[in-house]
Amino acid sequence: MASDLLKVAEETVALALRKGAREAAGGAYRVRSVEVQWRDGQLEKVTEATTRGLGLELYVDGRYSAVSTADLRPEAVEQFVADAIALTRTLTPDPYRALPDPRLYEGRSTLALDLEDPRYGELDAARRVDLARALEESARAVKGAEAILSVTTGFGDTLGESARVHSNGFSGARRVTDFGLSAQVSVKDPDGRRPEDWDAAGGRHFRALPAPERVGRAAAERALARIGSRKGESGRFTVAVENRSAARLLGFLLGPMTAAALQQKRSFLDGKLGAQIGSARLELADDPLVPRGLGSRLWDSEGIAARRFPLFEAGALRSYFVDNYYGRKLGMAPTSRGMSNLAWKLGEHGQDRLLAELGEGLLVTGFLGGNSNSTTGDFSLGAQGFRVRGGQLAEPVGEMNLSGNHLELWPHLAGVGNDPYPWSAARTPTLVFEGVQVAGT
Repeated sequence: MASDLLKVAEETVALALRKGAREAAGGAYRVRSVEVQWRDGQLEKVTEATTRGLGLELYVDGRYSAVSTADLRPEAVEQFVADAIALTRTLTPDPYRALPDPRLYEGRSTLALDLEDPRYGELDAARRVDLARALEESARAVKGAEAILSVTTGFGDTLGESARVHSNGFSGARRVTDFGLSAQVSVKDPDGRRPEDWDAAGGRHFRALPAPERVGRAAAERALARIGSRKGESGRFTVAVENRSAARLLGFLLGPMTAAALQQKRSFLDGKLGAQIGSARLELADDPLVPRGLGSRLWDSEGIAARRFPLFEAGALRSYFVDNYYGRKLGMAPTSRGMSNLAWKLGEHGQDRLLAELGEGLLVTGFLGGNSNSTTGDFSLGAQGFRVRGGQLAEPVGEMNLSGNHLELWPHLAGVGNDPYPWSAARTPTLVFEGVQVAGT
């Protein structure tokens, strides 16, 4: 039970105050994870690990430190706290370091987020192995499977428990579970190359996962579709980005929205609050209160009560991710340290209809390497996917490069699908951009 962790956190914070800390925040956790990996007809690896630990943030004589230990014996914690306070007193004072204003803890939602599967304990070793085996068997059962060179599958699950206490009034504990299926398939191309692709699914509750046969089959079909891939022609194209791949592109937009990036002048979005960043189709919010959501929470990592807030409305930037420390430095009110779940204003059509409307262009199904400069917004990303001709998927293409600047890309967002990717907190739909510079042959 997380109640024992809550007691550890409470006692550690009280101990820190007795030993001279002005303020303190303590967090204790325990995580059990199991992973099964299956490869080409054989069980390749089984791992099970349980870890626990204690993190402590100390505010001593205007100085701050964050320390951690895995030794939770009372006598060890006593010495750990004493040593940490002595260490903190050697650091340079920082006037911006303090616990969040207690008013930010108020109004915590009482919504039942349903983040723990009550049937977690029913999974046994045999069932986990059966799932990994079924993933491979379904991959090797698809049409054209004779071209498959290797199949690696996996199933994993985690039970996480944590508790956090602040000396100025915050206290909270929670338990969460996660389950995940994955399959990766490599195939033989007639020219000797070995293209590969994957599929995966994950969620808070085991029964919410798709059948392993569906994941294995999808991974094989995606890999087989890569056979014959070539570089496509260079030019400016209308580009659709598949829902599961769009999260990487979006990450380059959200990363510079943190208060840390703003304060350290590493953000191309600095000073653009309220400005038009994307087209009117770019409308999304941060929503931490989604039942069973992979990013759901009642409070963030600083104890701030979780609330939905807008990020972009009709393309205009409405909020940054502002944490307590950098918020004080910038004179900005905290919102949250980082992303929880994203809520999009979805379009009316799925990928097939978007491609039909696109006509001639490119569907990106994966990004391979590349980078994005958070200070300037310039990006250059390797990509693979398919040419789209006459509104239909045509030949596979690879070794392509997409480049540009985010301040020029997002205003050209021309389409948003109705197909949010369900296995991530970003829940990105298919996105369509006009006039993207693509380099190939």
